[in-house]
This record gives sequence, structure tokens and C-alpha cells, in this order.
Amino acid sequence: MKLLLQIFLPIIFLFGIAVWFLGGPPQMKSEQEIFTVPQVTRDMDIPGVLQEKGFIRNVMVFDVLLPLISHGEEVKPGGFYLTKSMWAWQVAAKIIGKPDLMWVTVNGCQRREEIGNFLARALGWDQRKLDEWNGAYKSMQPEYGEGVYYPDTYLIPVEESGTEVAKRFINRFNEKFAPYVTKFQDANIRWPTALKIASLIEREAGSASDMPVIAAVIWNRLDKNMALQIDATMQYTRGQKSDGSWWGSIDLSEKQNESPYNTYLHKGLPPTPICSPSLASIDAVLHPAETDCLFYLHDATRVIHCAATYQEHLKNIKAYLQ
Repeated sequence: MKLLLQIFLPIIFLFGIAVWFLGGPPQMKSEQEIFTVPQVTRDMDIPGVLQEKGFIRNVMVFDVLLPLISHGEEVKPGGFYLTKSMWAWQVAAKIIGKPDLMWVTVNGCQRREEIGNFLARALGWDQRKLDEWNGAYKSMQPEYGEGVYYPDTYLIPVEESGTEVAKRFINRFNEKFAPYVTKFQDANIRWPTALKIASLIEREAGSASDMPVIAAVIWNRLDKNMALQIDATMQYTRGQKSDGSWWGSIDLSEKQNESPYNTYLHKGLPPTPICSPSLASIDAVLHPAETDCLFYLHDATRVIHCAATYQEHLKNIKAYLQ
């Protein structure tokens, strides 16, 4: 027994020293950095990336520590604030906890309050942060009230204020929209006007292929000083429904409600965009279809049919909707 202790104690001691050394901090002092875990973690070698980026010294030691600390919890997608002066066990404990930055994906052309409600659920906002988001435009340019909260995937710090998150979305919009600034200037179209039209296109389109047709109808109606008569503007006026949704069919009676967004009662464009459009609908504003159509509808399979006259439109209604 004594002989066994004499043999194994030095081995255990040396193993402990190795684990202590290899599990120690790679640097004595370092700045905080963001370690990003993608939305789909299946193909990511997390220990390997941690070592590659200099957050841990040894993958094998980390592979031993992580299961001991995680107790079966998996590393969640998101961003984690790490330093290279952290011990391996500290890194492991950090990345199996709640992320410091959360992945958020906004799809479709949504209005500002609608996006705000989604962010509040995704990021765990309280009412104060939601109010900051909804009121952020008041301290910015009036054009930033609606339509500039670009739909995309964001990695957002959980502790960021609602105002800061709003600026993050607006900065992404400015980045994406930059190539179009000169194009709209050359076409003598103000960018807020372009966003208004793009938002109408996207809310009305059944697919991206519809967008140039709807853009042409809107331009044709504006050129003829006709009321746009677009239901989506009335949906914007109505706001959130009792079931929590923001968009949906409009009753005939609602089309008589007074509102600057009522494009049945008022000619021209609404005061602001009604949602934040994608580049596809923005591009359609510049490149409408070559057609003299003034009316359109979607059939039951969401295929668009347009008409140059009201009589033709009535025929389309009879053929595709009745």
C-alpha cells in the first residue's frame, strides 16, 4: 500500500499541477471581449474556438471542466463577455449561464410598436425600456419615427436601453439604405417618400414578384391624383387588435373613419411609412413594372391580378374572388 502511494501520489500531484496550469488564465490582465455563439450551435466546436481566440489554454482540460460545471446545461446562443485573464472554470461557468447579448431576428414589415413588443419578450424588457424604444424617435429626426427599424438579425446586449436598441436598428437601416441614397436623389424622390411607398408595397405584396406591379399601381394612382385606397394604411390606423395582432382585414365601416392614414378618404401618401420595409420593396419603388394598371387584387392562392380600368377590375373580382 505504501509503495502504491509512493508511486501514485507524485503522479496525482503532477496531474493536479498540469490541470491547474493548463486551466489557468492565458493572460494576467486583458480587456473584456465578446465571445459569440451562433444561433445554430450544432456545428461549432466551442472549446476549440475558445482556445483559438485565446480564452482558454487547453481544450482537453476545458472538456473535463465543462460537464462538471454545467450539470447537463447546454451553452446557449448569444454573446458572452469574457476576458483572457479568466480561469477555465470561470469561462465554463460564464458560457453555460444567461448570455450577455441575445440573438433577435425581426421578420417582415412591422411597425415600431410591434417590433417593440417582440423585443420586450425576447430581451425581458420592463415597461421603462419598452417606453424608451417607443419614444426614441422623439429625440431624433421626425423621419425616424417609423419605417427605419430595419428587419434583420441582431445580437443585442441585454442591458442596452430601449433608446440604444432603437439607434442600433436605425444604424442598420442607414447602412443598408446607403447605396440607394444617390439613386433616389437622381430620381428626384425624397427618401422619406420612398420609404412610405415601400412600406405600402411590402404590406400589400403577396410575394417579392408582386412588388414591382404594386409599385406601378401606386405611382400610376399618384400621377392621376387618385386616392390610393390601400387597406394596410387603415390597419396601421387601427393599431393593435384585441387578440394582440396588428394586421388583418378591414371592415367596410372602418374605411369611413377619419385619419390622416385613411387613403380612402385622403389622396396622396400617408404621413409616415406604416412599417419598416425590406430592400426588395425599396428597390421596387425605383423599378416599378411597366404597366398602366390602376387596380389589383390577390386571388385565393395569393396570385396578383391587375387591371387598367375599373370595369376590368370588376371582371377580376368576379373571376377570382366570387
